Amino acid sequence: MGLPNESGDLLSKMDSDASRRLFPLRFYESHLSNSTRPDGRPLKSAREAFVGPGDVASADGSAMTKIGSTTMLAAIKMEIMTPSADKPDEGSIAVEFYMPPICSPLVRPGRPAEIAPVISKQLYDTIMSSGMIDLKELSLTSGKAAWMVYLDIYCLDADGALFDAALYSAAAAFSFLQIPVVSLSEEGRLTIIPEEGNGDKSDKDVVNKGKRKLTISSLPFSLTCGLHKNYILPDPTSEEETLMETFVTVVLNSSGHLVSLYKPGGPVLAQTSTIQDCIALTRQRMTDLQKSLDEAITEMKMD
Repeated sequence: MGLPNESGDLLSKMDSDASRRLFPLRFYESHLSNSTRPDGRPLKSAREAFVGPGDVASADGSAMTKIGSTTMLAAIKMEIMTPSADKPDEGSIAVEFYMPPICSPLVRPGRPAEIAPVISKQLYDTIMSSGMIDLKELSLTSGKAAWMVYLDIYCLDADGALFDAALYSAAAAFSFLQIPVVSLSEEGRLTIIPEEGNGDKSDKDVVNKGKRKLTISSLPFSLTCGLHKNYILPDPTSEEETLMETFVTVVLNSSGHLVSLYKPGGPVLAQTSTIQDCIALTRQRMTDLQKSLDEAITEMKMD
């Protein structure tokens, strides 16, 4: 008795899958006309976000984040360096974003993804302009020693909104970061004390007593919105990104102040009212991301 209905459902699904492959734009716009998106989300809804410690044993701080299927692993390693002569009381930060072939069928072995260095630069600019990190706090001895912070972010699954997920993982990794203990040798050299050797040094040798958290002034959060005709579609998937006319990425700090606004070049313009709507959507998204991160930090302290 149920076979006709089951057969009809199967044919309907086959027709839908074929339409999606053969006429992707028509398929997508048919969903938009019904105020929904192919993955079932309402038009102005972002995907569910997850954040937690990355559990990278060799890192001083790490985080794993997921936005929908887009997955990022961020790891921070700190090393002692000699500060520059023009900024003797400041440390430095280096940011690298990687897209290994496992993250997407579009990334080929031996051929780095063209978007990776663009996102690296965008992440560095955002971190520095947001005021999240005070570089003076990375100083150990004026003019002689400071921290060099290496932030590496690996994309494990690229399903759209890569910058948003990467920035979220960076903010989480800095929130989980523990600055290593440093000792001063008889020759006046600073060295990092391995965690298992923290009890082997006298208080006179230790420069900073015990691991400590980095003081973070204000975390940056971002939301990328795809623009298609009169629609504003936050947090697009990789499939949606191929169909969008253009994009607007808004970065706000945890106080709600605008850090940056990015729109790639192209013939499509973004009206002032559209930009304002994107900023409003980012404020809503920021609240959800901050809440998830706060919960993850609380759970980490309990452990």
